[in-house]
Amino acid sequence: METAAILTLAITGASGAGVARALLTLLERDARVAHVDLVASPHGLRVAREELDLPEGTLDQLAHRLLGRPAHKTEVHDDRNIGASIASGSYPSQGMIVAPCSMGTCAAVAHGLADSLIERAADVCLKERRRLILAVREAPLNRIHLQNLLAASEAGATIFPLVPAFYDGALTAEAMTAQFAARVLEHVGLPQPGVFQWQGQRPRQA
Repeated sequence: METAAILTLAITGASGAGVARALLTLLERDARVAHVDLVASPHGLRVAREELDLPEGTLDQLAHRLLGRPAHKTEVHDDRNIGASIASGSYPSQGMIVAPCSMGTCAAVAHGLADSLIERAADVCLKERRRLILAVREAPLNRIHLQNLLAASEAGATIFPLVPAFYDGALTAEAMTAQFAARVLEHVGLPQPGVFQWQGQRPRQA
């Protein structure tokens, strides 16, 4: 990815808010990232508060509340503000990550709806041929979910199910979450140092 990257991180109303926190942590500390646009849906905010036990605060303090410290390169947007910067294709964003991505949001993206800022920003990424990663979280999947996932993929989104890896030997949920977040960032051109990489199966000792 180019230096001074500008990326959007969206949080919607599916379980997995810890992934959003891990992604924001990595983006904030990555010297290749100049700016992060953070937006959460009302349902996303509710789930994040419940799963992460977020302290009380205003919307513009969301990044601080997620990180537990001041955010230096993150701008928080209101999901109702369809006039925000990320709603325009002329805004110089390199892409967008929706994590966690609810199946409702996936449906909206798949069918070109733009009733919220998250939906509009995702639609902009598709029309401008920018990276759009949907870290979907639902189980089991019904026929409608599967059809919407296929439609979103055919439109240009990367479907990146919120599924942890098990082959890296992670022993805690935090480690699994960090590994998943790093894998997502690799797909937007920001490979992270120190991340487990499979080197092939070693021959067993006789």
